[in-house]
Amino acid sequence: MRYLEITVPEGKRRAVLEILEDEGVNYVVSDETSGRGYTAVVRFPVPTQAVEPILDRLKRAGIGDEASVVVIDAETVISEQFATLRDRYSRGGQMGSRTSRQVLRTKADELTPPFPIYAVMLLISAVVATAGLLADSPAVVIGAMVIAPLLGPALAANVGIVTGDGRLKSTGFTYQLVGVTIVVVASIGLATLARLAGLEPAGVDIVAATELEERVAPNLFSLAVALGAGIAGILSLTRGFSEAIVGVMIAAALIPPSAAVGITVAWGMSGAAIGAAVLVIVNLLSINLAALATLWVAGYRPQGLFEVSPTRTPTYTYAAIFGVGLLVLAAPLAGVTLLDFHTTELQSAAEDEVDAVLAEPRYDGLETEDVAVELDGDYPIQSVERVVVTVTGRDPGTMPGLADRLYEEIEPHSDEPLVVEVQYVVAEERGSNAEEEEIVRFSNEG
Repeated sequence: MRYLEITVPEGKRRAVLEILEDEGVNYVVSDETSGRGYTAVVRFPVPTQAVEPILDRLKRAGIGDEASVVVIDAETVISEQFATLRDRYSRGGQMGSRTSRQVLRTKADELTPPFPIYAVMLLISAVVATAGLLADSPAVVIGAMVIAPLLGPALAANVGIVTGDGRLKSTGFTYQLVGVTIVVVASIGLATLARLAGLEPAGVDIVAATELEERVAPNLFSLAVALGAGIAGILSLTRGFSEAIVGVMIAAALIPPSAAVGITVAWGMSGAAIGAAVLVIVNLLSINLAALATLWVAGYRPQGLFEVSPTRTPTYTYAAIFGVGLLVLAAPLAGVTLLDFHTTELQSAAEDEVDAVLAEPRYDGLETEDVAVELDGDYPIQSVERVVVTVTGRDPGTMPGLADRLYEEIEPHSDEPLVVEVQYVVAEERGSNAEEEEIVRFSNEG
């Protein structure tokens, strides 16, 4: 329920009261004596669903921006006339307590912090996210998501589109672009300092050694977080759900990938940086497209098929831009997804073939320890490079012909050339209590 207070301009009193009478609203009128061009103050309670239709009717009657409108939450209204009004709007198909466009715009604006605070919080988030990724610590990365104030800008831009608020739209998009840039630049700086300080693992791929791998080679499933964040963000704004939890979800789609861009740039990994940058852009488009579509489904759209509305063309235009951009950039994600499927199938087939080969009598004494499919590391779209088969046995040395035998069985399951490498792990124990153990590795390729 809402309680409205409208300061009526001179000459508009009769029009306002006629609309309220027609709607069946129980109102109170007070004369306005401040001498500032107003003639009365009208106060009345209405169901939440009725706020937008009544304010729209008042606007069509000429009660524009010169009138002062205050909307307040109401705890309880005891009135038979109010109950009748509430039942009428409920029967009209307005399900739930959808927020009016006017209140929606105010809430979106309030969720967008002043720019200095926004920039400082994102800098802190960037530092924490970069440290978490380099330290391979999911808990630290989650902490970076919690403090990132990205919910407001993501929602403000799309609320501005559907409500025709150019300032809100511009602020939302500017904050999003500047925010991502701040995180990337800060991550480049911190990652560069970390590398110069000698924190790079010697001889180890930084991507494989940290939480970066899933963010530099994203697949189509990465879209689920961003799309869900956009939908949940609008629902939290229009239905009163918790904005804090949704804000973390939006930050999860943007902060770690942006920090991954900075880290891979600092490490000179251009391919990985491109992959992470594609994920950032795709997530931005997904969040905005999902938010705009959710607003449309919720009824925040131009009404009437042939109505000339100032928000109709911008809404269609931005939806088309988001959709086309997402389709174009989703192509490399689809390639990574297909590679993931192929890798999984190849590993499963390789495991079965290895077990079958080692079951042959001539390989008695050898057991499978591990079968791994390795990629070539050419981010963001990689290729299968080799299958590494690790076997164990008591006799040191290699088994002649095993690599070739495994290659014959595994190669038909791959669509591209690959190498089959066999690693032999031989355990040697010394002492009656096996206090010391020596692992000897041999390898050959087929």
